[in-house]
Amino acid sequence: MWKRLFQMNGGVTTAAALGCLSPSSGRSLSSAASSAVDSLVLRSLKEHYLEVSKMTPPPKVNPPSPYSVVKGSLESGGPVLRGEYKGEEVSISVMRLANIMPAGAEEEEDEDSINQLFLHVDISRPGREESLHFLCGLYPDALGIHSVCLRPKDLGSGDLDAVTKYRGRVFQELDQKLRDAFHMYIEARGVNEKLFPFLQAWLYVKDHRNVMQWFKSVGTFITEHKQT
Repeated sequence: MWKRLFQMNGGVTTAAALGCLSPSSGRSLSSAASSAVDSLVLRSLKEHYLEVSKMTPPPKVNPPSPYSVVKGSLESGGPVLRGEYKGEEVSISVMRLANIMPAGAEEEEDEDSINQLFLHVDISRPGREESLHFLCGLYPDALGIHSVCLRPKDLGSGDLDAVTKYRGRVFQELDQKLRDAFHMYIEARGVNEKLFPFLQAWLYVKDHRNVMQWFKSVGTFITEHKQT
């Protein structure tokens, strides 16, 4: 769905643009031609903006206990959910598979579906400088762990020592009993497939807001250029 929103009406747009983009050799576009191109882009942005604004949002879904939504999470790239378990703080961030896979690598699927999610789960305790970090794949009916490691609570991208520090064995190489024990560990803290309906709906709303804001921001940029 989101890919379609960014596609222009190829034939019409190209033909119209070619009519404007025919400057003489070595010369830039005339003021009239530049204004026509701006108007063309603004009109298409407005059409797509109106199309997106008419989309019906998913039904409201509340996160399962013990989690609550982090205030401002829709506008930030931080944790979405936060909860407590016997004195521990558990925070959950989410992203779509398409956001971390290289272009063209994702499997073909219905563009309107968000059925493969990746979770970053951090479990921390007061007084500890490190948190236990799980990277998990979340699906409508299952949750799988991809990796487990200890890392600093405030891990920065420039913290080379933290990044290069030994992060444990590959999860799939661990003994089956230990892998099962880790699954039980996070399930006891409410990290399971019951999170899927809320996180799927949350991502839909976030995607919707992001694309609406993108149309508005680009339109404002071009409008300001037309007025100068």
